Amino acid sequence: MSIFKRNATPLIFLLIALVVPFVTDNQYYLYILTLAFIWSIAVYGMNLISGYTGQLSLAHAGFFAIGAYALGLLTVDANVPYWFAFVLALVITTVAGLLIGLIALRTKTHYFAIYTLCVGYIIYLVIYQWDELTGGVRGLIGIEPPGAIGPITFDSAESNYYLVLVFLVLTIVFMKFIAESLVGRTFAAIRNSEELAQTIGINTMKQKLLSFVISAFFAGVAGALYASFVQFIGPEISYTMTMFDMLTYLIVGGIGTLYGPLVGTFLIVTLTQSLQFMEEFRMLIFGPILVLLVIFYPRGIVGGIQMWKAKRQYKKNQKLAKQASNASTYGGGD
Repeated sequence: MSIFKRNATPLIFLLIALVVPFVTDNQYYLYILTLAFIWSIAVYGMNLISGYTGQLSLAHAGFFAIGAYALGLLTVDANVPYWFAFVLALVITTVAGLLIGLIALRTKTHYFAIYTLCVGYIIYLVIYQWDELTGGVRGLIGIEPPGAIGPITFDSAESNYYLVLVFLVLTIVFMKFIAESLVGRTFAAIRNSEELAQTIGINTMKQKLLSFVISAFFAGVAGALYASFVQFIGPEISYTMTMFDMLTYLIVGGIGTLYGPLVGTFLIVTLTQSLQFMEEFRMLIFGPILVLLVIFYPRGIVGGIQMWKAKRQYKKNQKLAKQASNASTYGGGD
């Protein structure tokens, strides 16, 4: 089976994403889609450590904020060129993930979740209280848009849309590579049974730390893209509610699945934005929809579809086996 046939569905969606700016000139739609792409990248990072490795991290809004503030401070206060500042922001976020992971991963199960939740809240307090550096509650304004790459500039909604789409596609390709590699199978082994993984010689601490650092890196990528896209950031991006939003995107889409982060983020971001005209009453509609999704699709939308396909394939195999058995019986009779 060719690679194009195996990936027909994602390629069709990619083609649709590529032509969207050509079929609509509505800047608001492009804004919402770009925002959904950015949050998807952050949720992909969370999915790697929580979905594939089985360690529920609640610090990723903090890593998202570190990436955003690092880019903002480097470009606004230090006048560092955009793409150099972008790389530095990712390095800073990755190092922060490494240092936090070295301590956090010494805890397990709900202790790990509580510890990372506290880390995320500490990052929020630092941003909120360190007024001289971060601007405190005022935040940072005037963050530069992405710098030009040769003749390509990013001073329009369409160009920003395509830039973020490129980062999203690279993220999905990387996550697919990781999931299908030996490293990804090692992560899954730790998720299924850490004790069993240790007995077969896997250095679980090293592998969990690798997963945690990579996930922090992608949260930093999303944060840096977000800062340059909205050009204004405040401490609320690191607040615990932001983290729970990301977790909701992941659970609705399908934790531990390749396309769950994209589906969940896209669905909820577009749905909440579509109901903005209802102001606070939109939760009366959004809440029950979310509850129904969780009840009928406990493994998320993508996880539910995968289960449905597996059951259908199982029934098909059973039917074929029964037909083969009948044919064998009749053949024996002849």
